[in-house]
Amino acid sequence: MVVLWILAGLVSAIAALMVLTAARRGADGTRLEQPDLASRELDELDRMKARGLLSDDSWSAARAEAGRRVLATPAVETVEVAGRNDGRWVLGSIALTGAIALGTYAVFGAPGLPDQAYERRVDAWSNSLDTLEPAQIAAVVARVVKAQPNDHQALTMLGAARFEAGDPLGAASAFRRALVLQPEDAQSWARLGEALVRSQQGVVGGDAEAAFRRAIRIDPGQLGARFFLGEAALARDDVAETRAMWEPLIAALDPADPRRTSLEQQLANASVAR
Repeated sequence: MVVLWILAGLVSAIAALMVLTAARRGADGTRLEQPDLASRELDELDRMKARGLLSDDSWSAARAEAGRRVLATPAVETVEVAGRNDGRWVLGSIALTGAIALGTYAVFGAPGLPDQAYERRVDAWSNSLDTLEPAQIAAVVARVVKAQPNDHQALTMLGAARFEAGDPLGAASAFRRALVLQPEDAQSWARLGEALVRSQQGVVGGDAEAAFRRAIRIDPGQLGARFFLGEAALARDDVAETRAMWEPLIAALDPADPRRTSLEQQLANASVAR
């Protein structure tokens, strides 16, 4: 909470400085103004003509002469100067606004208390798990993990829920914590790799590849890990490695499965290209 107030004070000070700087730039600005004596003369000529005191020819000649004087008269530079107390008024207004906001928070706010409305929502979600969205399930499981940080099953469930909710980095964090508890959990290694791939927009990076290799070293039947390792090998034109990873996966898929056809086609194209 102390850090929050310090940051709020810094933001207020920066805002005040920006306001004063902008005000000073405007106050120090200069502008050019055209004297209005000739303009008043033109207006007077129009009135005289309207009263019939000038003929059309005389009026036209007089206006032309007045117009030439307007163009020939140099513009006068004027300087806008801020008042002596303008800066104090600006600072005072900012300080007053901050004081009102702080007083309102002190009266109606609840410093240090958790978001009770959110906690109540999580309570309600805990009683209806079958109808929840992935993000809601993740919130419920996160509460369980907070209460039982060494619960391996809860951590893997949290990772899966966060993954489905579109939070791959949060999922990777949960799977890493689960693997600290059970380092030989092949499925969690595979899920960790998959979360890392999604966080990299589909690129199988070094950390993800290491996780997948650990998964199939523990359990060669981790077909998802084999798919990504084969994809990474194919990207670097290692057809032999791709074949070693994908052939068990192809054999496990139903012949009518379009994924099997796609993998076989990719292998065939890679072999021809090589």
